[in-house]
Amino acid sequence: MKVHHRVALTALAVSSALACLSSAQAATEQDKASSAILFQGFHWNSANGSWYADLQSKAADLKTLGITHVWFPPPSDAASTQGYLPRQLNVLNSSYGTETALTAATSALNAQGIKSVVDVVINHRVGTAGWADFTNPTWDCRAVVNSDEWTGKCGNADTGDGYSAARDIDHTQTFVQNDIKTWLSSRLKGAGFTGIRFDYSKGYGASYAGMYQDAMAADFCVGEVWTNLDYNNVDAHRQLLMNYVDGSSGKCGAFDFTTKGLLNQALSANEYYRLKDSSGKPAGGIGWWPMKMVTFVDNHDTGPSESCSVGQNHWPVPCDKVMQGYAYILTHPGVPTIYYPHVYNWGLKADIKALVDARKAAGITSTSAVSIQQAATGLYAAIITGTNYQLAMKIGPNSWAPSGSWTMVASGANYAVWKAGSTVDTQAPTVPTNVAKGTVTATSVPLSWTASTDNVGVTGYRVARNGTAIGTTTSTSYTDNTAVANTTYTYAVQAYDAAGNNSAYSSPALSVTTPSGGTGCTSVAVTFSIANANTVTGQNLYVVGNQTAIGNWSPASSFALTIQGTGANATWSGTVNLPAGAATQYKYVKYNPSTGATVWESNQTTSSGNREFTTTTVSPCTASRADGNFKF
Repeated sequence: MKVHHRVALTALAVSSALACLSSAQAATEQDKASSAILFQGFHWNSANGSWYADLQSKAADLKTLGITHVWFPPPSDAASTQGYLPRQLNVLNSSYGTETALTAATSALNAQGIKSVVDVVINHRVGTAGWADFTNPTWDCRAVVNSDEWTGKCGNADTGDGYSAARDIDHTQTFVQNDIKTWLSSRLKGAGFTGIRFDYSKGYGASYAGMYQDAMAADFCVGEVWTNLDYNNVDAHRQLLMNYVDGSSGKCGAFDFTTKGLLNQALSANEYYRLKDSSGKPAGGIGWWPMKMVTFVDNHDTGPSESCSVGQNHWPVPCDKVMQGYAYILTHPGVPTIYYPHVYNWGLKADIKALVDARKAAGITSTSAVSIQQAATGLYAAIITGTNYQLAMKIGPNSWAPSGSWTMVASGANYAVWKAGSTVDTQAPTVPTNVAKGTVTATSVPLSWTASTDNVGVTGYRVARNGTAIGTTTSTSYTDNTAVANTTYTYAVQAYDAAGNNSAYSSPALSVTTPSGGTGCTSVAVTFSIANANTVTGQNLYVVGNQTAIGNWSPASSFALTIQGTGANATWSGTVNLPAGAATQYKYVKYNPSTGATVWESNQTTSSGNREFTTTTVSPCTASRADGNFKF
């Protein structure tokens, strides 16, 4: 089969043509060796009325994670909660929040150097009150293709596949094109969007995607071309991705559904050999035209949402093998996508960040070369060449390690990643800047600062009060809940990386004076810490006990601790407010929020079998429970 050679020549022609583009036409991330990392900022159950506020609050954290672009859900008024049955395109109030909240979220991300990608649903549309009474913008029957189910349609032939849940839109109509162009270039760009994700891209001609991309001058453009995958004829499937890119004149990339399907089969059936094609290259779209491919493990349609059994689950990667999927896409070419629930619901944030840091440090881009070392039952291994150095990786239950001088930089259940050479990282992160206080109370001082950078990646931040470290955090904020009323403190922040390199403390130190307050406590900030729990992938440490803030003995509602280091036996700690004067009983549990699997501590020697203490009623309103080792 020679078709993919034609595609390679097309890619060369498109790349050459880009050099002739006028400055008015923006080049996308799909036109270069891109270091972008896309974050899907929602899942199927995100439409809670305040989702934009959630994304706004996570802007700094997403920057720390290494995200460059955030994919938003459909922003327009819609007949469906999730937004995929658009109604009034120009109305940007939706089930995810108001237009004001949307703009605040994109602005917060932009302030962190993160760009926003809009989910554009233009294959179909519903009427304002009926089947096709389109308003905002107003369209007549000519906007509906002549093969649609609506008896009143009077448009031209469909330029793609049909869609029965709403009216199929006729993109050959000039008035339809003009209104969509205005919506993209005025309403959506005005709301802070700079990139496009086209929904149901097989439903209309790819040339229209190219036209609409030009209208918005988007810096990121990707289409969803999801078709049935025959594992015995993979090339036909990825050829459809190439056809879409060609049809858009190379202006838009495509989600690599071929790689997605092959990962599904490799991880569920142990068939890792499927990840290598007959020419020795990756068998997905990234093996033919990686610059144009956007890879992913799961999304709002294919996978679960808040937990493994919740959500769409139409074509999921096995839940216990998600990190193998990330070990593949975050080390391979294409622009990788990270899915919101995996970071913020499944407890995989630290593991994913380690892979992102490895990718960025090595200089892996969307066009990096791949040399596949093994592709067999139970094992896939490859060496990927970045602009700085090479990464080696393996996924699957069988053993493998690269020969020569390599240093492991990330690992987990059935996956590992190494960097070339054994050079020790000696470069410290930059000093945190812009340390500021929030609303100070008699007993608490909230702090925030601008993130540091590092040649490999910032692991966390250490907060000092009056010259002595009082806590650590992985985010760019921290609250000192051990302050005393009517007291002046100085605060400084230091960044550190995984190799143990520390920046200098921020300077000058921030001076804060707490207001006057009573000596009695209404609540007590209790710091819990535990170590040597022998956790496995997916498990986190929680405190559960007889107080509401620690779950009332329900692991699903318990208080999550934060790992202070790496490894199965690292220390976990966290601070939670409990009522003053409360007789408290508690235990530590190893809990997997994705599956609900829980491992409880064994009983203590107390009469209740639980750990016990009573919170104080007098200032300082703090307590520390340094409990040593998890009891088996």
